[in-house]
Amino acid sequence: MTAAPPPSPRAITHRRVFAIAAPIMLANVTTPLLGLVDLAVVGRLGEAAPIGAVAVGALIFTFVFWGFGFLRMATSGLTAQALGAQEARADGALPGASDVSAEGLGAHLARGFVLAGGLGLTLLALKVPITTLALTLVDASAEVTALARGYVDVRFWAAPATLANYALMGWLVGLGRTRHVFVIQLAANLSNMALDAGFVLGLGWGVRGVAVGTLLAEHIALAVGLWLALGELRRRGGTLAWREATRPAALLATVRLNGDMLVRTLSLITVFAWFTAQGARFGDVVLAANAVLMQLVGMSAYFLDGVANAAETLCGQAVGARDPRRLRDAIRVSTVQATGVAAVLSLVFWVWGGDIVAALAADPATRATAMRYLPWAAGIPLVGVAAFQLDGIFVGTTRSGAMRNAMLVSLTLFLAGWWGLRPWLNHGLWAAMYVHYAARTVTLGVGLPGVLAAARPRAASGAERAP
Repeated sequence: MTAAPPPSPRAITHRRVFAIAAPIMLANVTTPLLGLVDLAVVGRLGEAAPIGAVAVGALIFTFVFWGFGFLRMATSGLTAQALGAQEARADGALPGASDVSAEGLGAHLARGFVLAGGLGLTLLALKVPITTLALTLVDASAEVTALARGYVDVRFWAAPATLANYALMGWLVGLGRTRHVFVIQLAANLSNMALDAGFVLGLGWGVRGVAVGTLLAEHIALAVGLWLALGELRRRGGTLAWREATRPAALLATVRLNGDMLVRTLSLITVFAWFTAQGARFGDVVLAANAVLMQLVGMSAYFLDGVANAAETLCGQAVGARDPRRLRDAIRVSTVQATGVAAVLSLVFWVWGGDIVAALAADPATRATAMRYLPWAAGIPLVGVAAFQLDGIFVGTTRSGAMRNAMLVSLTLFLAGWWGLRPWLNHGLWAAMYVHYAARTVTLGVGLPGVLAAARPRAASGAERAP
């Protein structure tokens, strides 16, 4: 009796999906440590104003840099497809396809760096108006505003490195090298902790020391990431292909892809900003309670994003290889796994949500109010899991136009839902968030047949061959 053949290295299994998703989950979970360490170190100064200044400064950069997350997504999808095509070419499964070599992979990384550099320098040029507008909107005390301005002035110089890290990590996700992403995040966190302690507690630089520590940590993370990425390229026989990266046609196509992703990201930011602003209209206690519960929503995103990133990688590679069966397997296996993660998260929030709220909110009124709305937050993972998965599928297959349109429609339906549900006050606001997730699911779901069609193989003659 002959032994069963070993599974193909290209096979989509739960083990393979988890191997890609787990490091991203770990990297995401460690991200809040940066803010906690910053606040803990500056809190040792014994004054309230420095804590408020660091919190305000970090909030500004959360929104500024989050808006450029499209750079990671676009680079990830393009890289995954290039790798899938390269592997299929090597397997002899893509007759008549254009050659996609290791230099092609290097071009996507280099092109990401070109865009990151240009966008980072643009942010630096706009540093003064962005800072002035942001601090005006926050409207903190004069002392906090002055300290926050010093923090922002320093940290803005990290913009090119931060955006380059986005492109770098997107490239590694596209290759499925998510362990490298975790290493980069770990390098950033550990160096930030050490530098913060040295500059603030050792040298007494205060809030500015926190900003300098974060600035240097971003550059350390970039150096570690470059070392890992160049090692990947050498292993594949390639290099950073600057000439190929700056070809006008390819650069314009990438800019267009990033533009679609930018509109999609800004629409998503608008949803959460509107949610926060409308919650503030119900009073400080409701605003604080919603902020606590949004920590649970953020925690859900850390884990669901990990599986969505696995979908990006595997679906993108399947489309690059023009393998519809592999694409369907990637969608099915990653979605099953994501649903399991969502179910566990919702169960945890239902059973231990009260303990989590108590740990995050010391004020009795805030805690009691948060408990009233806890069921809404507990259901978010299950309501939103399909939207997260579809995001990953569409990012990997670079269906940026569909993502842009879907998010614009979802934003419109969210606002319409909020308007119609206003009589239910904060309950209505949370229900509108459910409308948003449902709208994202439906609007992306209708485009799924187009994603599957993009993976259909084409023979040298141009005729389709059966999968």
